[in-house]
Amino acid sequence: MPLFRRAFTPQGAPPGALAPGSISAIQPQISWLSYSSTQLVEQEKVEVKDLPHRDTQSHVLWVDVQGLGNGTHAQQIGEHFQLPKMAISDVINIGQRPKVDDYDEHCFAVLRSVHLDPEGRLAWDQVSLFFAHDYLLTFWEKESTLQATIRERLRSGRKLIRESQADYLACAVLDAIVDGYFPVLEHFSDLLEELEDQVLQKADDEILRQLYLTKRDLAAFRRAVWPLREGLTHLLRDSDNRLSDASKLGIRDTLDHTMQILDVLESFRELSASLVDVHLSMIGQRTNDVMKVLTIVSTVFIPLSFLAGVYGMNFDTSMESNLPELSWRFGYVYFWGICLTLTLILVFLFRRLGWLGRK
Repeated sequence: MPLFRRAFTPQGAPPGALAPGSISAIQPQISWLSYSSTQLVEQEKVEVKDLPHRDTQSHVLWVDVQGLGNGTHAQQIGEHFQLPKMAISDVINIGQRPKVDDYDEHCFAVLRSVHLDPEGRLAWDQVSLFFAHDYLLTFWEKESTLQATIRERLRSGRKLIRESQADYLACAVLDAIVDGYFPVLEHFSDLLEELEDQVLQKADDEILRQLYLTKRDLAAFRRAVWPLREGLTHLLRDSDNRLSDASKLGIRDTLDHTMQILDVLESFRELSASLVDVHLSMIGQRTNDVMKVLTIVSTVFIPLSFLAGVYGMNFDTSMESNLPELSWRFGYVYFWGICLTLTLILVFLFRRLGWLGRK
């Protein structure tokens, strides 16, 4: 997963131009759902020309687009609902920073749907929403199942959602996306706990690699959630005339979940950084232990090397006054007795100092 993913328009291109790298391999699948307190109509896999027009009387229209393709369908839907071209360009040029923009007739929100890929790595998709009092448009970068629960609530005739306007439906979609963050947090919680046990047991390059990958994913996760907090706060503060009381409660609940996620992410980031430090400290400690053992062995052999050097000098030994121990009957045993005694004294001294085992 790249650290930064953004489709850029060429230099000098007019505002709202499409980036060359914005084409997606996922072909758009368009569906719409119209409902009121007593009626509900659904259509799957429709064309843009078959989309109904806004009904400002009693029905709420939800148009759901999964996949962006080359952006043509998003542009056509934008023309169908008279949406700003700048906002449509933000939909198509994926990699936008999560935000909430307030226009005259509707609100526009961009956020990220975070999930885990088959390898357990973090991945995200861009989700864009347009909503007014009577319609909601959702654009998903790739196919998603997050909206399935909301569709079931509408089909089952839940009173609150069926009698509310499109702003409450948009709040339900936002809440479903944010709730999808919690399973990812649980994955990181289990992963960090496992890595913590491994760090305390052993230290190798694979654990360090996993720690750095986890730390990188947590940083990317935070980049996806942090701007969302600002956007939801802006939506509550500056869009009072667009939100019903039930929608405000839903946004506050979603904002509270976002704050909880950010707090947990900060804790996880600190824990991952601490585990990296502990891992490096343990490697340094083990290196120091090895160096200490080698130093003790070298220290023990210093006096032994001195004695061996003295008795190994190439002097004339024909006269006893030169090296009298060489002609002594027990000189060889005497030499090894001194070496053994020095070794035992040094080992005892090292243990008393705490260099070997405990004090």
